[in-house]
Amino acid sequence: MANKSYSTQLEIPQGIDLQIVSNNIIVKGPKGNLERKFLNPKIELVKEGSFLLFKCRQGFKFSQSDKMLMNSFKAHVKNMFIGVDKGYSAKLKICSGHFPMNVTVDSSNVMIKNFLGEKVPRKARILDGVKVQVQGDIILVNGLDKEKVGQTAATIEQTTRITNKDRRIFQDGCYIISKPGDEND
Repeated sequence: MANKSYSTQLEIPQGIDLQIVSNNIIVKGPKGNLERKFLNPKIELVKEGSFLLFKCRQGFKFSQSDKMLMNSFKAHVKNMFIGVDKGYSAKLKICSGHFPMNVTVDSSNVMIKNFLGEKVPRKARILDGVKVQVQGDIILVNGLDKEKVGQTAATIEQTTRITNKDRRIFQDGCYIISKPGDEND
């Protein structure tokens, strides 16, 4: 059943500046800036003092699915606040048992050479705003946007996926050992 209205609020942390331009939210903090578009005809975003209000637009009835979408928007904005304040990081471990793997970072790609003795190097794309470093057998993925950091780490992991071989024997690859947003960052 649809309700007349629903609203929720989110406190803007100290040291973080938030601007709303049409449907875009721009968050500025000590580590950098993030911008994201939140587009829904029923949800209105309003900044009042040190709070960001998510509320139902006038003339619309609000359903349970709209309430869930509003809370998803709220979670995305919280992730933006954490990103511009502390940043996000993911760690991957390089495991090579049969052939010594060589992992290097280009400007926009991670190159994995000699994976299972292959002659052609495998490439994983690095998304914009994400930095990748290789330190020994650990790959560090850092950035402000939680989704881009996680997607870059997952792309690196999927690049070294082995098909049509027994995973218990062929355990070579790059594996995520710490995801963005874990408590031990």
